[in-house]
Amino acid sequence: MKPAPFTYHRPTDVDAAVRLLAELRRRGEPAKVLAGGQSLVPLLSMRLAAPEHVVDVGALPGLDDVTVTSDGVRVGALVRHRGLERDERAHAVLPLLRQALEHVAHPTIRNRGTVVGSLCHADPSAELPAVLVLLNGSLTVRSERGERTVSADELFTGPLETSLAEDELALAAHFPAPPPRTGTAVAEVSRRHGDYAVCGVVAAVTLDAEGRVSAARATYVSAGDVLAPVDLGEPVLGTTAAAADWAAAGEVARGSVHTEDDLHATAAYRSRLVGVLTERALRVAAGRAGTSPGPAWVAA
Repeated sequence: MKPAPFTYHRPTDVDAAVRLLAELRRRGEPAKVLAGGQSLVPLLSMRLAAPEHVVDVGALPGLDDVTVTSDGVRVGALVRHRGLERDERAHAVLPLLRQALEHVAHPTIRNRGTVVGSLCHADPSAELPAVLVLLNGSLTVRSERGERTVSADELFTGPLETSLAEDELALAAHFPAPPPRTGTAVAEVSRRHGDYAVCGVVAAVTLDAEGRVSAARATYVSAGDVLAPVDLGEPVLGTTAAAADWAAAGEVARGSVHTEDDLHATAAYRSRLVGVLTERALRVAAGRAGTSPGPAWVAA
């Protein structure tokens, strides 16, 4: 299929893009922002989206940088998945980013798709929104009303829906570094490598100075419409990573995550995957926590 007709715009600076989005909103003319296009273009082609205007932000300067400090990683709106995946300084501070990006689609898509674009698309079957929620990250957005920061817990309002206004342009995402002695892991089951996950888990485990579990959390991919972290610490707090009952934490997850039937899996099968993958991801994350000194050792 071919997209419905639309007017194409390619502003050359952020201020011009913001003014254009504001004007289109005032005129009541729906618009979509195009960055990497790996989510939007298929929607246009299948006519699942039919905006009157497409605003291509690919020419905007200053939005393609990755800024790394010991506090976290700031990712500009035009940074491609592949660029962040290969960024060694970002990996040193936040290994979870590469762990998740390795599961995103295929290399061809990662070469074009943008990190911030994936977050704004808000697909509950995508890995990066789950990462942002787990880390309590945020987006920086701008409109004619000014610039503001939108935290992950208020950003995602439903499947393919965010709290961003139609005239707000996302400039960057901030992924905070976790506390010292925190390990992370991503575990997924998909029909084929690169497909959307039937179910996925993004997990983090923090150990105290004595090597005992002080926190365990996870977010879930393709396992419900609401992106929210699940606290899994109750069965394992105070135990060593080796002695922790990760299977019990998996059962806590099964009781906390509401799964549904669809074309790819039954709710019961997904619920089973939630438990199994949670146990697997937490076990791996705890092992990594025991060998990681945390972000404080990384030079800004």
